[in-house]
Amino acid sequence: MTDFASEMKTLIEAIDTHNYNYYTLDRPVVSDAEYDKLYDRLVELEQTTGTTLPNSPTLRVGGELLKGFEPHRHLSRLWSLDKTRDKEGLNAWLTRVLKLVGDYNKNNPEQPLPHPTFVVELKFDGLTLNLTYDQGRLVQASTRGNGAVGEGILEQVKTIRSVPLEIPYKDGIIEVQGEGLMFLSVLDQYNQTAAEPLKNARNAAAGALRNLNPKTTAQRKLNAFFYNVGYSDNIRFDNHQEMVAFLKDNRFKVSPDTNYFDSIDDVMSQLEKIGSERLSYDFLIDGAVVKVADMRTREVLGYTDKFPRWAIAFKFEAEEVTTVLESVSWEVGRTGKITPVARVEPVDLAGVTVQNCTLNNIGDIERKNLRHALGSLVYIRRSNDVIPEILGKATEESDGEEIVCPTQCPACGTELEQRGAHLFCPNRLGCRPQMIGRITHFASRDAMDIDTFSVMTAEQLYQECGVRDPADLYKLTYDDLINLDRFGEKKANKLLAAFDKSKECDLSSFLFALGIPNTGKTTTRVLADHFGSLEKVMQASIEELISLHDVGGIVADSIYTFFRDPLMQDSIARMQAAGVQPRAEEKPAAAADESHPFFGKTIVLTGTLSAMSRDEAADRLEALGAKVTGSVSKKTDIVIAGESAGSKLAKAQSLGIRVIDDEQELLELLGVQQS
Repeated sequence: MTDFASEMKTLIEAIDTHNYNYYTLDRPVVSDAEYDKLYDRLVELEQTTGTTLPNSPTLRVGGELLKGFEPHRHLSRLWSLDKTRDKEGLNAWLTRVLKLVGDYNKNNPEQPLPHPTFVVELKFDGLTLNLTYDQGRLVQASTRGNGAVGEGILEQVKTIRSVPLEIPYKDGIIEVQGEGLMFLSVLDQYNQTAAEPLKNARNAAAGALRNLNPKTTAQRKLNAFFYNVGYSDNIRFDNHQEMVAFLKDNRFKVSPDTNYFDSIDDVMSQLEKIGSERLSYDFLIDGAVVKVADMRTREVLGYTDKFPRWAIAFKFEAEEVTTVLESVSWEVGRTGKITPVARVEPVDLAGVTVQNCTLNNIGDIERKNLRHALGSLVYIRRSNDVIPEILGKATEESDGEEIVCPTQCPACGTELEQRGAHLFCPNRLGCRPQMIGRITHFASRDAMDIDTFSVMTAEQLYQECGVRDPADLYKLTYDDLINLDRFGEKKANKLLAAFDKSKECDLSSFLFALGIPNTGKTTTRVLADHFGSLEKVMQASIEELISLHDVGGIVADSIYTFFRDPLMQDSIARMQAAGVQPRAEEKPAAAADESHPFFGKTIVLTGTLSAMSRDEAADRLEALGAKVTGSVSKKTDIVIAGESAGSKLAKAQSLGIRVIDDEQELLELLGVQQS
């Protein structure tokens, strides 16, 4: 048995070396037949002895079906990255880095930080992996999860042959981060014989790694690149180059496209080069990552609530492809707006299989010359991870079938009305999608926050209980619910309790729940803060409304008209009769010190603050007599800009509005004591 164990260890070492040469270095040194001979002998010994060593490569074929994923708490947080799409955003990031480095060096002249240098890496488009090694052995692998806790996927990750099961570094515990990928050539090969072809490489990798059957994962032949040591209880690095060398020395697969630069101009040139070559890679990328290379500088720069200050993701402009426009359907929203939705021939776009695209409205169809485009090739683009949009026809031909705009509501048959560029169905009380949409919106988290409620619930209550308006929800009884499909005693009581709980609600949330046209959460909060009661909001004149910050003529007219609609008045009255009591949130009284620089000022907060949340900063400002609003205008006195401030900061600068972008200055003005 001892001789068998010794031979098994020798075989494992030899097979691991060949796996490393083949899957990580792409430099095989033995033939497939020689490799198979070693592997088959190991399998024979394992069967003879009934023993499989923990680091045996035979474990990579996948084990038994798992019951579920166990949560795994990372030893060190996995951070998201701030993002930019252009040179201006990259320069803004650099400006912040240089300012923080300059401030530190001024205060610490005896130990100054070096002038920043940079590393540029590919931003892989797969599934983030976090691997834990203890005394050199892989003991856990997990997904990113929420950054603090992920899902344990050790058995799945063991099937990836470029992931070392054991590494030379034995001096404690380390966590290594990388990206699990399915190479495009592997996807093509897999689909040639698959009973159900996979649609795209990103979903194929994520689906394999989160599949409870590791044998399925093994069949996908995934790969992985590694780029970070997130935690170590022993080893430390001076710079990124040292860390990458450590990863390579420990047999991790590191992207050859990891490059170092002294200037941001060279960084930008590299980003442009990667962008131009992105389609030549055998795997998906959606950008590149720029990092400060020096580790001590990273520690000094630190983190915001969400992002490291020493790194930024440079996202490439959305990919454009052509496909066939097959049909256009017309959907009815909760406000009665009719929206055209295009169905296209399925096509892979930026790693996602696209079948539906937005067309916005009739004006959009005309403007993009799509009126006679059915059956024609069109350009589509998926930008900023939103619904893909059709850009226009890919050919000059105009012999496609006509997109016929409806004259009657596709849901209820009512004659449609044209309002600007949009079509509307005026049948608010008899149009099913409108009513279900209003009820679903009313119960949503940012509105009345009715627990367990969903669009399926709204449809069921509409169909079975005659619910036609949000006020009808408060008339429902246990007897109404218990007979519904999928409703048991527990679910019925839970929903009734949620209705009851929602009756004590915040005024701004209630106003948002009503779905007043042309208003969002910011506007409803302004209304609640200014008027203080539902009755006063309902009685407000257009002149009073226009005087409010963030409320223009169109919005004021929408609010005024909404509360004078007999249907809305009746709905609100019935809710109040049922016990719904919206109350304005009480704010602390403004400070009496009128000499404070924030007293009486209209202030906009944008970006991320590190010392406190934006809500906390807003509360402190209002306690000092300031008025905090959501958008920048000529009425704005000050804009406070934290990390990643965007369009609001740019608008403030264009209007010549005072900007406070030094958090230290802000804290001093707020009177916040710092440790």
